[in-house]
Amino acid sequence: MLDRAEYIEQGYLFQLLRERIGEQMPMQELLEQLRLELLTTTKLPMAIDYLLTELKHSGMMAPAMLRLSHYFTSFQAYLIEASESETGRFDTVTALQVLEADAKYRAAGATAAGMFLYQFEALCRNRLNYDKGLTAMSNDPIYDDAWAKWILILRAQVGLVDLADLLFLASDDYKRRLIDADETLKGKGPFLFGEKEGRIAFGNRRKEPLYLFAAMQRHLGYPAVPRPVHANRDHEIIPQLARRIERLDARIKLLEEEQRSGIDITKFYESNKSKLKLPE
Repeated sequence: MLDRAEYIEQGYLFQLLRERIGEQMPMQELLEQLRLELLTTTKLPMAIDYLLTELKHSGMMAPAMLRLSHYFTSFQAYLIEASESETGRFDTVTALQVLEADAKYRAAGATAAGMFLYQFEALCRNRLNYDKGLTAMSNDPIYDDAWAKWILILRAQVGLVDLADLLFLASDDYKRRLIDADETLKGKGPFLFGEKEGRIAFGNRRKEPLYLFAAMQRHLGYPAVPRPVHANRDHEIIPQLARRIERLDARIKLLEEEQRSGIDITKFYESNKSKLKLPE
């Protein structure tokens, strides 16, 4: 894990990129400009220099972020890689929103359980690849060996077993119920989530996973995944309707003229004689 100052500057960088990317400026120029606005006592300006070198050579940032695994997490690199894919629907603005909230949550003191729920919800909401996404999550330094092993097991079970059941079986609430029933704990666990997470997961079994994430956010204060804000284009409707009405009015006039005496198409022609200049 990096120092808190590094995550603060990362969140600020992703925020500025998201806000200024709409100015139709190349990513290289944006990074060169934003590099001057960052705190020089952190390592982020040096990381940006490496990202700029990769951008100038290949036009992508994901390979450079993967090589900087000691600074950027593998999940951050996977999000950028998915946004740079030509076949995917995950755009750069959404990726920057997710990365911004990710970095700010780490700066505020993220927990392993909260980070897992945030990252997994990001995969669900944006329909990203679970296999690649969970593999990247398992390499995040916020998770210890027990967490990383459980995430890799989850990668093989997601889609086959209800997510709420998986969370409940890995919670202290399930552990307490086993102890109350005088059952052995051998072969059970690991118990990674608390009792509150377990109760919420048990109450959301056989439901949409997004309801589970929302309940965790309401009761435990876990961060929500940012949703893309669609541009409001209502102000464009009236001019579009006006142009359509003008075209319909012209067509109706042509139909009325045809019914009366036929359309005189000669008035649509320009006199070639008036434009033709004979040589003297």
